Amino acid sequence: MSKGKKAVLLIVLIIVADQILKFWVKTTMVIGEERSIFGNWGLLHFIENNGMAFGMEIGGKTGKILLSLFRIAAIIAIGWFLHSLVKKKAYTGLILAVSAIMAGAIGNLIDSAFYGMIFSESYSQPAV
Repeated sequence: MSKGKKAVLLIVLIIVADQILKFWVKTTMVIGEERSIFGNWGLLHFIENNGMAFGMEIGGKTGKILLSLFRIAAIIAIGWFLHSLVKKKAYTGLILAVSAIMAGAIGNLIDSAFYGMIFSESYSQPAV
């Protein structure tokens, strides 16, 4: 399988898994609830972040539009960078790492568009 196909496959798998997990959390947990995952390996803490990194917000409809435009620009930039890495036949690990970042950015755009906020499974920091 080519590096480009691996990148696309990873992006799709992460987005699908991310959306399934977020749907499950949203429909089975209440805000503030915690659940252990994989025994005592980790803790899933349900919070919602209606802004951007570290809970920062730009208020109102204008803020939502600006954040959405920024997210779209970030996805385009990451996509361009990923494409250039594939064309240069960069190290597969780097291509897959950038693919994971791209998937996260797309997931955040989906969350913003459909839910109006970013879901986060991180206890110590809101999603970015």
